[in-house]
Amino acid sequence: MSISAPARPAAEPVVGGPRVTRGNSGNRRRRVLLRVVALVVLYVLWEITARIMQNPAFIPAPGAVWHQLIVTSTTHDGVRGYSGHLLIEHLGVSLRRILIGSVVGIAAGLLIGVVMGSVSWIRVVAEPVVTFVRALPPLAYFSLFIIWFGIDETPKLWLLSIAALPPVDVATAAAVYSAPTGLVEAARALGASRGQAIRDVVLPNALPEIFTGIRLAVGVAYSSVVAAETINGVPGIGGLIRDAQRYSQTDVVVLGLFAIGLSGLLIDALLRTAETRLIPWRGRS
Repeated sequence: MSISAPARPAAEPVVGGPRVTRGNSGNRRRRVLLRVVALVVLYVLWEITARIMQNPAFIPAPGAVWHQLIVTSTTHDGVRGYSGHLLIEHLGVSLRRILIGSVVGIAAGLLIGVVMGSVSWIRVVAEPVVTFVRALPPLAYFSLFIIWFGIDETPKLWLLSIAALPPVDVATAAAVYSAPTGLVEAARALGASRGQAIRDVVLPNALPEIFTGIRLAVGVAYSSVVAAETINGVPGIGGLIRDAQRYSQTDVVVLGLFAIGLSGLLIDALLRTAETRLIPWRGRS
């Protein structure tokens, strides 16, 4: 009697484990199925709308966009892609600009955010400036960058860097400022310097909010790439969209939007994966 009693609780995790796994697997399959169904419905609605409108300059048919994907990705009749560059090359140039601008903006936002969250008088002085920059549309200061730096790569990279900075800065400053004072004081009482307390206590606690700011920053950089490439942006996916708009090539414009959106989804998925790996405690008490 006394020996068999503890066997019941030991068996419960074994029975419960597969149930949780099957439940998670079923949820994933349902999510994938819902997304596939949503994509099919959107495709059908797009096709029907294009047939009803009968105006390719307003709403191109899916087949026309697919044709442009083939044309811009290959060489036809001696013409290579679009404006002498393949679609993947346009996208690659834009992604390089987005990567450089995002890295610079995120690094600056982290540094300024940590300082703002740690030093009260700097936060009071810098917060209105950051809010002011965040409220400006990218084209508002892009013209100024062109006057300062010309029409080459420099103004584009400055634009994307400035656009990516505020989301990271705001998220970092708020997370650092709201760090649990009890843990910080305990670390200081154990002999940690202010820098060590920020590194070992404040920043790990702030990482979830910082990653949210990073994802927002990359999204802002993506949304600003068309503005960054309005001037001398070919090769570049934003330059391709801008050039196609001038000639009313709506199917090319839609193709460029799909290229930016799908690559953005991929980058965001990579950031979410990195977030899950680096911050396994997020969402857990």
